[in-house]
Amino acid sequence: MEVLANLGQAIAVIAACWAIISGVDAWKREYIGKRKLELAEDALALFFEIKDTIAHIRSPFSNTEEGKSRQRSDRESPAESELLDRGYIVFERYESRKSVFIQFSTLKYRFMATFGSETEKIFSDTNKTLNSIFIAARLLATHYWPRQGRVHMTEQEFEKHLDDMNKHEGVFWDMLNDEDEIRSKLETIQNELEK
Repeated sequence: MEVLANLGQAIAVIAACWAIISGVDAWKREYIGKRKLELAEDALALFFEIKDTIAHIRSPFSNTEEGKSRQRSDRESPAESELLDRGYIVFERYESRKSVFIQFSTLKYRFMATFGSETEKIFSDTNKTLNSIFIAARLLATHYWPRQGRVHMTEQEFEKHLDDMNKHEGVFWDMLNDEDEIRSKLETIQNELEK
């Protein structure tokens, strides 16, 4: 009888230990899952904010004071200054809202550690998209707009100039439609992030 009591007591202790271990394990899985979900939600919310910020940066609507904070050269003519200021608008707008990009970038390594190194592409594609806007702004302001109507070109050169300029303007300005190249890139990045 005493053997059965000891056996029953041992079984009860083993069952209690198993319940505690499985409970801690379940709590751990739930805690880790909750942290993953919170990280994913934070990244997605910041990405939505980035999309709105990029739409603001690329807005074709501006006022006459935008772009005026750019450092001017003593050798610039008023016409050159106007074109360079127009291209500088995206840089000013970025500076006023760059904190969202910084917050998103700080999530990069935590996100990669949690969801795998292949998720780095989400962050690098976002930076490439933003950089393409800056490159388009610089090329338009320093090369394409100054040449427009001021430099003699053959008909073929002019057609190529217009095609290239229109391509860069499509990156620089938000076309406010579904065929917009930057909006399409951001949508693709968002789909990857949502996975």
